[in-house]
Order: sequence, then C-alpha cells, then structure tokens
Amino acid sequence: MYMKQSMKSKGFERRLLLIMWGLFLSLSAFAQQISIKGHVVDAAGEPVIGASVVEESTTNGTITDIDGNFSLKVSPKSMLTVSFIGYATQTVPVNGKTSLTITLKEDTEVLDEVVVIGYGTMKKSDLTGAISSVSSKDLMKQPSPSLGAALQGRATGLQVISSGAPGDNVSMKIRGIGSINNSDPLLVIDGVPTDVPLNMINMDDVETVDVLKDASATAIYGSRGAYGVIIITTKKGKSDAAHFNFKASYGIEKAIRTLDLLDATQFASLHNEMMTANGQPQNPLFEDPTSLGRGTNWTDELFQTAAIQNYSLNYSGGNDKTTYYVSAAYFNQEGIVRTTQYERYTVQFNMDTQMNNWLKMGNKLSLNHDIKKKGEYSIKNTMLALPTQAIKNDDGSWAGPVGLPMYVGDIANPIGKMMTNSTATKGFNILGNIYAEVKPWEWLTFKTIVGVQALFWDDKGWSPKYDWQPISQPESYASRKYNKSLTLLWDNTLTFNKTFAEKHQLTVMVGSSAQSNTYEYLGGSIMGFISPTAQQLDNGTLEPTVNGNGSDWALLSYLGRVNYTYDNKYLLTATIRRDGSSRFSKKNRWSNFPSVSLAWRLSEEPFFKKSFWLSDVKLRAGYGLTGNQASVGNYAYASTIQTIQYNFNGTQVNAIAPSVMPNPNVRWEEVEQYNVGADLTMIDGRINLSLDAYIKNTNDMLVDMVVPISTGYSDINVPKINAGKMRNKGFEVSVSSRNLVGEFSWNTSLNASYNKNEIIRLNGDVPMYFDNNIHAVGHPVSSFYGYVTNGIFQTQEEVDRYAIQTQGNDPYNRTSAGDIKFKDLNNDGIINDKDRTYLGSPTPTWIFSMNNSFAWKGFDLEIFLQGAAGNKIYNANRASLEAMSVAQNQMTTVLDRWRGEGTSNSMPRAVFGDPNKNGRVSNRFIEDGKYLRLKNVTLGYTLPAAWSKKAAMSFVRFFVSGQNLLTLTRYTGLDPEISGSGNDNNVYPVARNITFGASVSF
Repeated sequence: MYMKQSMKSKGFERRLLLIMWGLFLSLSAFAQQISIKGHVVDAAGEPVIGASVVEESTTNGTITDIDGNFSLKVSPKSMLTVSFIGYATQTVPVNGKTSLTITLKEDTEVLDEVVVIGYGTMKKSDLTGAISSVSSKDLMKQPSPSLGAALQGRATGLQVISSGAPGDNVSMKIRGIGSINNSDPLLVIDGVPTDVPLNMINMDDVETVDVLKDASATAIYGSRGAYGVIIITTKKGKSDAAHFNFKASYGIEKAIRTLDLLDATQFASLHNEMMTANGQPQNPLFEDPTSLGRGTNWTDELFQTAAIQNYSLNYSGGNDKTTYYVSAAYFNQEGIVRTTQYERYTVQFNMDTQMNNWLKMGNKLSLNHDIKKKGEYSIKNTMLALPTQAIKNDDGSWAGPVGLPMYVGDIANPIGKMMTNSTATKGFNILGNIYAEVKPWEWLTFKTIVGVQALFWDDKGWSPKYDWQPISQPESYASRKYNKSLTLLWDNTLTFNKTFAEKHQLTVMVGSSAQSNTYEYLGGSIMGFISPTAQQLDNGTLEPTVNGNGSDWALLSYLGRVNYTYDNKYLLTATIRRDGSSRFSKKNRWSNFPSVSLAWRLSEEPFFKKSFWLSDVKLRAGYGLTGNQASVGNYAYASTIQTIQYNFNGTQVNAIAPSVMPNPNVRWEEVEQYNVGADLTMIDGRINLSLDAYIKNTNDMLVDMVVPISTGYSDINVPKINAGKMRNKGFEVSVSSRNLVGEFSWNTSLNASYNKNEIIRLNGDVPMYFDNNIHAVGHPVSSFYGYVTNGIFQTQEEVDRYAIQTQGNDPYNRTSAGDIKFKDLNNDGIINDKDRTYLGSPTPTWIFSMNNSFAWKGFDLEIFLQGAAGNKIYNANRASLEAMSVAQNQMTTVLDRWRGEGTSNSMPRAVFGDPNKNGRVSNRFIEDGKYLRLKNVTLGYTLPAAWSKKAAMSFVRFFVSGQNLLTLTRYTGLDPEISGSGNDNNVYPVARNITFGASVSF
C-alpha cells in the first residue's frame, strides 16, 4: 500500500516538474519577444493603409492603420513579411530593432495587367475603351457545368441566361439586344473567330476572358463586332519546373421547383364542373371523384436526382526557350429530366518556342468530342397529363388515354414517349492555330497565324412502333443527319512599338485577315424495321427519304490600329477595318468600320493632389462604327431556287422555281456607339470603381420586306431589307473593394448594368407580330402584346351592361358570370383585337451581381449573388395549367376558381371550350421576371504547405460548392431565367446542385 502511494507521488512530481518547465520556457520565450513599431510607405513616401505585416513562419500578424503604422510583438531575430496588393512583397529582418520604416515598391506585374484587345494586347492601365476581364481565378471559384454559366454576372454589360438542359449553350447579349435578328457577340478563341458553343470548352484550360463592349474596342473586328466580342485565351506553360495538376468533382442536381398539380379526385371534380358549365354530359367514370384517390403523379416520373462529375488534369512547364501546356478532361452531366445526358472529352495542347533571338513559333490546339442524348420529353405535356390515367397497363406496356377526347384528352403518354423515342448527337471538333512571330528589331514584330475550325456532328433519331392511345405509330422510324463545317483563317499583322523622348509611346499595327467557311449537310430517314435492335437505315423497308444541302462564305479584311500615349497622361486609340464579304453583291461587298477613343489620366496632372480618398482618376470617351453580317444569309442578294412538284393535265411534273425574292441592295447592319467612362481608385487603393455610359444605335437594321403575292414570289419567305433602326442606352458600374486584409481577408466585387432598348424605325413602321410578342416603333424589342384584364363578371346582369366580348343566345357558349372582363381600351363597346396593348418587355433593364470572398488560415469562402430586374415573362405553361377548358390537368391554384357570385375576382370559372376566351394572351399570364439568386456558395480548405510537402505534393485543396441554392422571385413558373422572347413554354429549368471536389498539384 505504501509503495503504491509512493509511486503515485513520484508520478505527480514528475508531471508537476514538466508543467513548471513548460511554463518556464513559455515565460522565457515571452521574455525574449520585443515590441516593434513600424511605418509602411510607398515610393512617394505616402502611407500604405491595410498592408499585411506577418512574422515569418507564424500566424502572428497585423495590418497597418490609416497612417501606415503598425505595432507587433515578435522575436528579436525574426523576419517580417510585408505585403499589399499592387506592391511587391518584402521580407525584412528585425535584428533586434524596435522601430522600422518599410518602403514598398510597386509590383509592375499587377499594375501592368495585360488585357487581350484583339490582334494584340495592352496594359489595362492604358485602355481607352470599355473592356471587362474575367480571370481564371474568378472562373475556378465555382464548379459550373460550362464556361458560359461561369461567366454569368462576372462582367458588366454581359447578360448570360443559362439553360438547365445538359449540353445546351447559354444565351449571351452585350449591352442589350441590338437587332431583331441575330445579335449574339462574336466569340474569339486564341485568336480564331469561331461559332463553337461555350460548353465545348474545358473551363480549367481558360486563362482569361475579355469582354469587348464599346465600338472603340470592337471595331477592329469590323463587320462582326457590332454586338460585342468575347475573347477567350487558354493557358500556356511557364518557364519553370514542370507542374502536374489534377482536379475532380462530383455532385448531385435536383429541380429547384416543381408545380403543385391536381390529384385525381380534384381533377375529376374540376372536370365535372367544367362539362356542366358547357352543357355537356359528365364522364361516367368521374361520378364519384373521391373514389379515384390521388392518382398518378407524372412529374415524379419525369424529374430525377441527377449526377454531375468532372475530371481534369494538366501538365505544364518549360525553360527559357520552350513552354508547354497539355491537358485532358472528362465531363458527364445527367439531366434532372430523365433520359437527358451530356458527355464531353477534351484535349488541349499549347506550346511556344523561342527558336532564336528573332523567331518565335507556337500552337494552340483543342480537340473535343461530345455526346448529347435525350428522350422525346415534354415538361409541359407531363404536367398536363391526367392524374386519372395510369403510366403503364397491367401487362407492363405503356398506357394511353382511352375514350372520348373530351373526357380523357389527347396527350400521348409523355413518359412512354420519353423512354422509347430517343435522339443522340455526337460531335467531333477541332479548334486551333499555329503561329510564327518574327522580331527583326525590338520595336518591330511581324506575326502570322493560321487557324482552323473543323466541326463534325451527326444526329441519330429512333422511334419504335407502338399502339398506344390516342394515336398509334404502326411503324418504327429512324433518321440520320450528318453535318460538316470547315473554317480556315489566315491573319497577318505588323506591329511597331517604340517610345520617343521618354514621353511619347507609339504603337502602330497594320494587318490583313482572310477567313472562309464551307458547310455541308446530308440526311435521310426510313420506316418499317423488323427488329428494334437493327436501327441502320439499310434495315428499313418503307418510305425512304434523302436530303442534303451546303453553303459557303468568305471574308477578306484589312485592319489598322494606332495607340499613342503622351507622358502617361494622354492616351489615344484609333482603329480602322475594311471588310469585304461574299454575302453581299459586288456593289455592297465592301465597307469601312472606324473608331477612335481618348483617355485622360487626370491624376497624373501636376495640379491633381492625390489623397487617401482619391489616388487615381482616368477619364475615357470613344466613338466607332461596327457591322453585323450574321443576320444576312449567304445568298440573300441572289435569287435562290427550289425544286417543286405540281399537277399538269393529271401528270405530276417536277420543276424549279424561285423560293425567295432576291435583294441585291442588301448590306450590313451598322452599329454606331458612343461611350464615356471613368476609372477611379479610392481609399488608398482599397476600392476600384469603373463607370461607363453609352448610346448604341443599330442603323440599317434588316427587317422583312413586304412582297405582294402577285409577284409570283412567296409572301411568307421574304427577303430582308435595310429599313429598321434600334437604340440601346445604358450605363454600367463595377466596384471592387478589399474590405479586410491580413490573416483574415474579405474582398467584395459588385457589378450593375442598366439598359433601355427601343425600336426607332421598322419597314413603314408596320408592327411585326409573332408568338405572343410584337416588334413596334417606340417600344422595346419583342414586347408582349395582348389584352388587359378587369376582374371577373359576378352576375349575368354585369355581363349585359359591359362591352360585348362573346355574345349569343346559347347560355353555354357566350360570355357568362365567372368569365374574365377585358378592358375596352378604345371605348367602342366591343372587345376585339383593337383592344390589345403593350404588356411589357422580356428584356431586363437591370442585371447585377455581388461576390464576397473570405479567407482565413487556409479556409476560403465565396458567396456569389446574381439577378435581373425590369423584365416580364409570359407564363405559357400557366396559361395551359389554369385554362380549365379541356381535359388536361391543372395547377392547384384553380381550386380558388369562381364558383358563384363573390367567390373569386381573379380566377375565372371552369368551362369546357372556354367560350369567352379567358385563356387569350393577356396580362393575366404576364408576370414580373425579376429575381435575385444565390448563384454560388463555395467553401474550400487548402492544406498547409508543410502537410502537402510531406505527401510529395505542392498544393492540396478540398471544396464543397452549392449552385442555385436560393432564388428570390415573384415568378410562379419553374424558373425565371427565360431567354429569347420571354415565353416560358416547356423551358428546361436550371437545376440546384451540391458538388464536392478536390484539387491537387505536384
């Protein structure tokens, strides 16, 4: 017993001695620390506010105050690391000193950030035009399914609308819609103008994306720069040790929202009421609606939880002579709609070699293979399918609506069609260039580049025979389509760059560009397959068809640009491009596209006193002309012909006839643009602000020509004539700020763009009607056009006193109590087409985004918000799902329908056939399209370098990311992101996803 106690006592004494020794060491270390005070300034002696001061190899640090001062307790023999954005990081020894003054030198690599401007580059500080840049660091922060989706909200003036369908390209517009025709921006990848979709590109291969917005920036692209230019530059190797990088991510996607639909009991009750209101007999099977229960939920079979995965690796490096970058990537996205899927394989190979002191050569090559699959799905028809109908019969075959259409509808089984009818598109794409750069003197460079874009894609369609109701397909059907597009490019530029008398910097570039394209298409189809496993065209036996066509175009251009800077204060950029296009007749084939822009760096003037609040100011102004040939067909100026068949004396005769009247006077759509802007640096470099305002006029806009049928030409397929004009006016604000620096950092960027669109002139000012929209003078492009509702008729007396809508003596087929009142806008006592009016624009007037980035001890967090406002959406899905007029399922909102006086003043009655046309295009289905979306939240953790090194790696980062996590909107449809004319009719919605991933470097 005593020995045990003695041993316990000795153990306690040992622990006590260890604790005391640890305290002694801690006190000794503390006693060895000294308090140091410091002052951080720039080369001009001005204090640097917010500079980070950290004791090397520790987390002990602080930041400088408003006077550039700091204080810190450190070891006397420690080293201090001092850093600040825009300045070179310095490491300063303490050497026992208690006071230090540290001067930071400007980091020229940061201050002279290079921007790609088209046929060259320029320091960002020397820009005179409106250009927004997005770096690979910004793009890599979110694992988006495509480069286009990643660009959303990242650049002012650039509107990006995503599609949820796997493999679909985004819709992009720069500074509004510039034409009623094609007004997409020009895409240039590694110097090659191209029309490939952005989802073809592996986002990990992208170094920068530069968005050229005003004419002074885009005029160098002449006839294709009218609606902005997006320049994508892929990565290249660096002259250092080789690096191997691998990135992998896996995520799941779900629909953001689904609509509440009627169950079988609710639908049967609605249908009974609908038939009675029209004087029709009720469906005998619906005699007791409650006996039907909940029935079939079709959307549960349509949507799924889908997987999305991405794997990318690259190897890069080089020496002082040669650098290289090689990558390979695989991407696979299942859609939230079953049977939809997109796969992509990409390979990138970039190399640059300095052959000798005057010759440099290199290449950039991208290979892509993608596969897009989908069944014959219809989101809208799936929601409209009756809950009283089963998906499959008892024998496992696909069921169909059996019976009278007035009882069971006419929608063929949407799930059955989705699972049996399929299409697949396979693409094989090559995009690249080789170049040579000759530099006989330091101030003169000649560059020649040969580019190629080769696109090959084929479509395969298959539909087996079936005998479902209401319409059977007695024979199997197969189709094949083969497409080939080959584009060749040859550019030559000569650039002179020299500084005179230390104050005059002059850069002159002249060059030429030649590009041509050849397109071919071949297709065929056949029916009558004995076996569904033999889907080749040779195995069909009935109704074979074959078709094909081709086209080509060519463009020859001469271009020049002058950049002049005096004393780093006054800047001038002037460009000219002369384009000749095969798409126009000889008299209109050539046109000139000039631009000029000026900038004044006000802060470099002697009278400007730099302060903490405002340290750098640059004012910009520009004007230019650009063109658009994309809206013109390849042979619009010539008479095109077609093969026709007609009956002559009882005999079928083949003949050739003109299809569209030629217009030899057709020419470019021409865009003139005025831009003024300012770039400011404030709060001692913590805030950077860019402002731009512009007016963009599209002159000679192509509109449809009025062709009398008496000419013998088609009055439907008509030529385009240059008789329209459109105007876009707006402004853009971009703010970036460093809110906190040091061990815990917080950065914010904010983008906001406003644009007002208006059609100034059309052909004779005659409105152009299409879908639920109208092009009309004095209104935005694609404005909605329809009736204005005025409540619900509560009694028949009220109907009789109101303007005539649908009159008649049949009480079941006229306007009655419970129907919608439409406003008599012209007060003529009749509701007709003359009472339609403008109901809003589908184009947002505002697009905006805000990004917040946080970092602390290896953790990083990004929160990205994005949205739009000022637009309307025509909810065409809702127009069908609240129609209550045919045998189709409806949303649960119709449960609040009118059923008697005073029951509703917004939702009309249910009546078969809709005699009052309650479902006509009106403001009833025009909804507010504004939204604010939590587009991305990403949380990452980077392992400490010491840990990574032990695992023979230089960098390891893990992350989890959420896309489209929350959407704030008043829109009642599936998703407010609607492109084009703003009609939400069977649009594939954007999905919500959660992704996990890791990045590793060796």
